[in-house]
Amino acid sequence: MGRGDDGLWALMRAERSALAEDLSTLSADQWRHDTLCGQWDVEQVVAHLTAAASLNQWQWLRSMCGARFRPDVHNQRRLAEYRGDTPAATLDRFRAVIGSTTAPSGHTAAYLGEVVVHGQDVRWPLGLPRKPSIEALTPVADFFARRDFAVASHTRAAGLHLRADDGPFATGSGPLVTGSTLALVMSMAGRAPYLDQLHGPGVPILQARLDGSTA
Repeated sequence: MGRGDDGLWALMRAERSALAEDLSTLSADQWRHDTLCGQWDVEQVVAHLTAAASLNQWQWLRSMCGARFRPDVHNQRRLAEYRGDTPAATLDRFRAVIGSTTAPSGHTAAYLGEVVVHGQDVRWPLGLPRKPSIEALTPVADFFARRDFAVASHTRAAGLHLRADDGPFATGSGPLVTGSTLALVMSMAGRAPYLDQLHGPGVPILQARLDGSTA
């Protein structure tokens, strides 16, 4: 990845801070707006991010055991736990974990990816213009292309040559898919709206893979 964990945590703090700033401008209706993350609205996505920054390995394992290793059940329970009584309270809880280095495992790039992807899950439907930095996006793209973790990113990227046109990210061999690092990251994460920002003969293959999976 070219960065140690300290560098990745610094990038994560910056991305959380930027998201908190964007969230501070939202109206009550916007907090209830749909996102790119399934059935979750904006406030639910933010509560999920707070939960992700609050659970260490053993807390995560206990939660998963209690959910009988059903990730959806685990996520819903922790989301409810970290959601406030009001959107303002939910935002305060998120602000409290901006500097957190707590995570269920040592896959720091994956947790940076959670912040990057879920931040855009919120921003895209609301038309918020801010984008993550190339410095944050590049290690996430590298990690997503190498392995499946929370999303089936490696499976979607397999057999394709992915190349960013705005940064150093490039990986794989096969039909070319090119575009912004953000569009590549979000497409590997299964967010179909970003496919329109990609080009090359590999795009239909990537499109078919997204059409066949909601992970």
